[in-house]
Formats: sequence, C-alpha cells, structure tokens
Amino acid sequence: MTDRQPRRPAASPRRPTAAGSGRGGLRPTPGLVFLLIAVIGSIGYLLYAVTVRDASQIPLLASGAVVLGLAFGALSIYCLRSSWRAGADGRGGRAFGVALVGGGAAIAAAGCLAAAIILFQLAAGGRA
Repeated sequence: MTDRQPRRPAASPRRPTAAGSGRGGLRPTPGLVFLLIAVIGSIGYLLYAVTVRDASQIPLLASGAVVLGLAFGALSIYCLRSSWRAGADGRGGRAFGVALVGGGAAIAAAGCLAAAIILFQLAAGGRA
C-alpha cells in the first residue's frame, strides 16, 4: 500500500467554486420556461372561453380547465424534483420555497381538475 491522501469529494457543479464569484442569480431551466408558457397559455385560453357566448362555452371551459390542471400538475412534479435536489445539496431554504410553490401548484391542479369534472357533467346535462 502506498501513502495516499484521502480523496476529497468533488464540488457540486451547481455551486460556484471560484473565490468572489458569488451567486449568479436565478436562471430558469428550459423545463420551467415550458411549464410557465403552458400555464400562461391555458389561462389565456380559459379567458377566451369565458368570452364565448354560445352553446359551446361550457365544453370550452371544461377542456381549458383540464389543460390548466395538467399544466399545474406537471409544474408540481417539476417542483417536487427541484425540491428534492435542493434538499440533497444542502440548500434547505430553497428546498422549502420550491416545496411551497409545488404544493400550491398541486392544490391548483386538483381544483382545476375538479372544476373540469363538474363542467363536463354540466355539459352532458340530462344525457348521462
């Protein structure tokens, strides 16, 4: 056996290692940008469906609520993964903040999907 120094763990690639480099600010990932565009787009679609004044308004609202619920559900899963990674990296404050956003997104997803079920039942009328 040779006299070797114990190996040091590699620095986390997410943290700056150069002296004085500081925090680079928040840089959104492409997945987060895609999810935010999906949420904003589906909210826009719901606003459009509110302005429609004919027999197709309730099915339009129901389909918009489904899409918005799916977008919020995907955002909550994304936040779950991000919170898990931040916690594993020892960034407890960030993990807590992301977990709060993800929890809000999960509640919004449940509400949107519940509203969609009610709207689909209203659209069916007495046919069911």
